Formats: sequence, C-alpha cells, structure tokens
Amino acid sequence: MLTTSVSRFMQRLVIIVLLSSGLLAGCALTPDEQHTTADTLHSHTLDPVPEGLPPPAATAQHPPEVITLNPQAPRHYVVKRGDTLWDIAKTFLQNPWHWPEVWVANPHIKNPHLIYPGDVLVLYYQDASPHVAIAERPASYPTVRLSPEVRIEPLPDQEAPIHSIHQFLIYPRVVAEEQLKQAPYILAAMDERMVFGAGDNVYVRGLDAEQRVGSRYGVFRIGKNLHDPDSGELLGREAIPVGDAELTRSGDPATVLLSRSDREALQGDRLLELEDSHQNLLFMPQRPPQDTEGVVISLFDAISQIARFQVAVINRGERDGIEKGHVFASYHAGRVIRDPYASGESSVTLPDERTGLLMVFRTFEKVSYALIMESTLPIREGDKVRSP
Repeated sequence: MLTTSVSRFMQRLVIIVLLSSGLLAGCALTPDEQHTTADTLHSHTLDPVPEGLPPPAATAQHPPEVITLNPQAPRHYVVKRGDTLWDIAKTFLQNPWHWPEVWVANPHIKNPHLIYPGDVLVLYYQDASPHVAIAERPASYPTVRLSPEVRIEPLPDQEAPIHSIHQFLIYPRVVAEEQLKQAPYILAAMDERMVFGAGDNVYVRGLDAEQRVGSRYGVFRIGKNLHDPDSGELLGREAIPVGDAELTRSGDPATVLLSRSDREALQGDRLLELEDSHQNLLFMPQRPPQDTEGVVISLFDAISQIARFQVAVINRGERDGIEKGHVFASYHAGRVIRDPYASGESSVTLPDERTGLLMVFRTFEKVSYALIMESTLPIREGDKVRSP
C-alpha cells in the first residue's frame, strides 16, 4: 500500500505522531532552533555529570550492556523543530533502541519523555557509561508578542504524507469473528450504487433503536482469520478500516452518513463503535522482552511483500509482554537445500537473512501491528521477528 522510500521522516514518524495536535512523541513543538555540532567524541573526555542528574538504573528485564555511541555524536545538541526521539537517539547512538538506557530522567521536568525546541541535551560519562540529559531549563521563558504577518517558507522535507498513516495509528482492529458477524452492516443506499464514499447516506441494519442521532461509528470490512503459525491457535479476525459514519436517522434500517472514507465502502461492511481516540501515542523505541520471537502473520493492504512505511501484523501481543515502542528485527528464514557435493544424501539449512526493522505501534491481547522503519529486502508473511 505504502511504498514511499522513507528516510529521516520515516524515523520521525515511527515515534508516533499525535495527529490531532501535531505533537510528536518526544518531538519539538516550536520553530527557529538550530542544532549545535560539536567535536567528535573521545571516550571519557566529555563534560562532567550535570548536577542532580543520576544515571538511569538497569532493569532486570534489560541488564547493562555495552552501548555503542555514534562516532559523530556531539557533546551538546540543541533540540530543533521537527526532531523526534528516534532522530535524537540516532544522533547519539548506533542503536536507537538503547535510548532508554542512556537517557537520564530530569527531576525538574514533570514528564522527562517530552523534549522541546531549545532544550540542550548534554552527553557525559559516569562510571564509564555514556548518559544523555537535558540541561536545566530556565525558570520561565520570555514572552513573545505575536502579530499577523506574511512569510514564505520552503516545503518541509516530508517523504511520507502524514494523512496516509492516520488510519494505522488509530483504527486497525483485531476482533472475535462472532463480533464482526453480529455487528450492524451496510445494506444499500438511496440509489442502486454498490460502492459508497464520504458524503454518501447509506442504510444500515442491526443498529440499536435506542442509539441517539449523532452517534459515531467506525466502518470496517471483514478481513481474514489470523492464526498462530506454530500452534494453529486462532488469534482473531482482522477488521480492515474503511472510514467513519454518523447516525442521522434511527430505525430499521437506520440512515447513516459516511463522514470519512479511507477506501470505498461496500454493501456488507460492518459498523463498530469507535474506540477512544485519545489513546496514549507517546512512547519511546525500546527492546522487547528478552528471547521474544515471533512471526509476521499478515501484511496490511499488500499481497505478498512490504517495505518501508508499510504495516505488518505479528503473532505476539500484550499477553506476551509486547508494548508500543518495542523494536524487532525481521528475518527471512533460511531455506533447506540439498548439497549435491557432499557424500551421500545431505541437506543444509541456509542462515536466516535480516530484512529490516519494525516498531510496534498498536497492541492487542494476542497480536500487534508494527510499522516497517527500515528494510533492506522485501518483508514477507512468514518472516521471523526477534529482538534486534
């Protein structure tokens, strides 16, 4: 579905955009800040520990390990507009998912996960380990009086349109098969068309007669069953997002207005109540629980393979300890071939080949949706995923 090559903005995007307000997880919110380039790091020659900023404690889940810095990491970095945690992590680290292990919570900041333009990030060593902290912010920022004006700005370097992934951030659903079968469905429209879009009024059967006019729903198409490739367990049924609808007249059939459409609506598409649109989309890239392995079990809106900026479904979910922000590497399983040069009958399993990086952005009990952040080879259904 989405095959645009994504570089820096892709990495910004996977920190997850608060699309309704334009706020990024750990991103810059205001303009006109530039980033400071400093000398290349030399081990143990950095600034001393900033006062009052203790190093983060190692967790039992992720014990201490050697953190590899980016050879070009600056000593100081001034956050600028458009930065995301993924951008900043890559500025300092070879592996951005190690960011939680070097980030120092600042006691003078209510939410240390939020970074703003003008914040100065300081790289320093303590006990031979690198850490990054925010230099203490001033007690108050200067007041700037704004007035209307005309200005010309170049178009931002957006290689990936934000609106194209809005549905992925909020709407994907995995539900029980019976829930979809029993859900209200589109029956027809005033005319004899079978395909509908935003602005069309359609008739729906199965809505509760007590539903008030103005009630809003998500429109979904019944997708395929998701099975665990190892155990055969039924993990759920895909509900493919179609758009939004609003009840304009109760009854059986009821009349609803298609207020938004991501794809054409068809007869038989189902209506489900909208989930809370104010879900928490603030999270940092991090490693999944140790020894977690899984498989790509579905490709969203694709036939056989996907790449950057597209979505995969993996067979691991909340019951497996998976959370938003967990980063996985994907691998093609090495195929088994016959070795014609060995004595006797001999078969060899070729090594697994790494194909890319995925970051989980939506979790359910048994499965998760993940965004492809990097891909060196096409990612296919059946590819393995594990901690990078």
